[in-house]
Amino acid sequence: MQDFTASELNTYLQNNQPLLLDVREQWEWNNCHIEGARLLPMGQIAANIGSLDKEQEIVIICHHGIRSMQVAHYFDSIGFKSVINLRGGIDAWARQVDISIATY
Repeated sequence: MQDFTASELNTYLQNNQPLLLDVREQWEWNNCHIEGARLLPMGQIAANIGSLDKEQEIVIICHHGIRSMQVAHYFDSIGFKSVINLRGGIDAWARQVDISIATY
């Protein structure tokens, strides 16, 4: 598992196209999200794990990086090949990369 800051991820995304997996709740997603991300709330991951490709590179996103770190560790433990946690979450992204995104 890798752990990227918002700035590191922004640079990385210029040359790579991983799945951006947002594990927040629907109401959080409705407030703000990164363009192109897919919503799959943390509580629904186990029921939907089959919809994810273990070979695909995945960036996990939450509000501050705590839930995403837990999901990233889980994905590592069940054999996902390339998992990246967004350290600081969407909050860091909104403050450091895309200030047009609302914070909450």
